[in-house]
Amino acid sequence: MNKPDPLEQALHAARALVLADLSARDVAEAEIVSLVEDSVAQRRWWVEQWPDGLPYVAGLVAQDVQDALLERYGRWPLCPVCDAGDPHALDVEPELGPDPHWVCGRAGVVVAPVGGLT
Repeated sequence: MNKPDPLEQALHAARALVLADLSARDVAEAEIVSLVEDSVAQRRWWVEQWPDGLPYVAGLVAQDVQDALLERYGRWPLCPVCDAGDPHALDVEPELGPDPHWVCGRAGVVVAPVGGLT
């Protein structure tokens, strides 16, 4: 039996985590899922060029999708922590690191791991 390819495993995991967050916030429409697929394809190339970046793929895909959504639809995911002031999006932290989380930059609060939004 063939050993699973770590690159494919990381890409599939990143796709699943971001899709889970999109679904949790009721925005997993076909056009938006296409943004996830575009990011995964781009990150496949990126990791092929820099294999040490493999642990960072989930956070990068989340950021890619967040950026693409901002350009087309608006901020996502909106912060569930702050009640006052303008609605704002959560940030992915670390920006380039393993174990990414959604964080409210204003309140300095970790809201959920990427893939764990409710």
